[in-house]
Amino acid sequence: MLILFNFKIALNFHFTMTDLTSRRDFLKTSGIVVPSIAIPAFNIIKNKQGLDDIQVGLIGCNGMGWANLQSMLRNGEIQVRAICDVDKNVLTKRVAECRENLSYEPTQYSDYRQLLADPQIDVVIIGTPDHWHCKIMVDACVAGKDVYVEKPIANSIEECRIMEKAVSLHNRVVQVGQWQRSGPHFKDAIDFVWSGELGNIRLVKTWAYQGWMKAIPPKPDEPVPEGVDYKMWLGPAPARAFNPNRFHFNFRWYWDYAGGLMTDWGVHLVDIALWGMKAKVPKTVYAAGGKLAYPNDASETPDTLQAIYEYEGFNMIWEHGTGIDSANFGRNHGIAFIGNNGTLVVDRAGWEVIPEKGKMDAVNLKERTGSDLDRHIKNFLDAVRSRNVSLLNGPIEVGSTAAVNCHMGNVAFKSDQKIHWNFSKQAFTDKKANKLIRAQYHNHWDLPNI
Repeated sequence: MLILFNFKIALNFHFTMTDLTSRRDFLKTSGIVVPSIAIPAFNIIKNKQGLDDIQVGLIGCNGMGWANLQSMLRNGEIQVRAICDVDKNVLTKRVAECRENLSYEPTQYSDYRQLLADPQIDVVIIGTPDHWHCKIMVDACVAGKDVYVEKPIANSIEECRIMEKAVSLHNRVVQVGQWQRSGPHFKDAIDFVWSGELGNIRLVKTWAYQGWMKAIPPKPDEPVPEGVDYKMWLGPAPARAFNPNRFHFNFRWYWDYAGGLMTDWGVHLVDIALWGMKAKVPKTVYAAGGKLAYPNDASETPDTLQAIYEYEGFNMIWEHGTGIDSANFGRNHGIAFIGNNGTLVVDRAGWEVIPEKGKMDAVNLKERTGSDLDRHIKNFLDAVRSRNVSLLNGPIEVGSTAAVNCHMGNVAFKSDQKIHWNFSKQAFTDKKANKLIRAQYHNHWDLPNI
């Protein structure tokens, strides 16, 4: 049985599940945190520990962290050994759900370092806000854990490079949560792009128009909610008074913790564009936009943005807009490979080819089937068991390349100029832009030194 969850509905719950009253309800709501994909309900939940089970620790129990853990339970012989969250309210709820539905209770932590100190844990899921990904992933690699880390892998270009080095140095199996890479219909679309039938591809469009994203009304600072270790939540981000607008899901729209839609959705869609074009880093980037839809709301990142990337032999356009769904080719998100003979358009629903008149045949919509998230998790677990990193569909290099390109779009926007990449120096030609490559760590937290 497939359960299809509407992204707009999921967001009304702020990516948390409602109270669960039965195992049946638990199964039905298992996918609520996953936008726009069909999630198979649990058929089997292991209640007894097996000798060959992979011992899993979850760091960050809301949103995609919880969805990833449930997918692991659907896809392999695992035991949930420990879960960690800085919000005691979330942690207590998740432990109760595990106790009710798994018939055992994982160890709970509020400090991820305590979880990593457990020698029995084999695999760590990192589902924290973006500004924590680099530090926790590097520490997990040092501790000898394999890692499933949410996207974007980091909140800066510098951190992306550090994470690549850490995975290589410590020889760990690391999968990035860009689960579109495991979608058969995405792979089929890429194969068609590579077939040459589209002719010369001179332009690729990528976009995310998100109608569910409305204005975020400003709210005053508040006392830290009971049970929340706010200092730990901030970690390497600048110290600030607690504000509910910056906490949990909405952290995405504040520069201290994330990069807005450019990195949140961009890494998924730009990744497919780069995959199809076999490209890595652009020669130049220019971006324009701002808070044009909701100039006075509480968010910081642009609600409207266009970025133009120049690669060798083609250009790519990224664009996003909040509060509206009407976009390119009638799809609120997607990638379009525009060739001389026709245009291939792909999104999470499927792919099709729109021909230029008289130059090729149309390809009717090829729809997605099944859960790409589950396929991605299974691919990771297969690589963990075999110790064969070549199996990974979303290795750290894929996550880094997508994140670096998206951060470049934000750097161009912040520096308000066309920026040029110096390939030999692995830096921009502009000093202002180069300052934005660097990660800024605060509160006595140090950038990992690899």
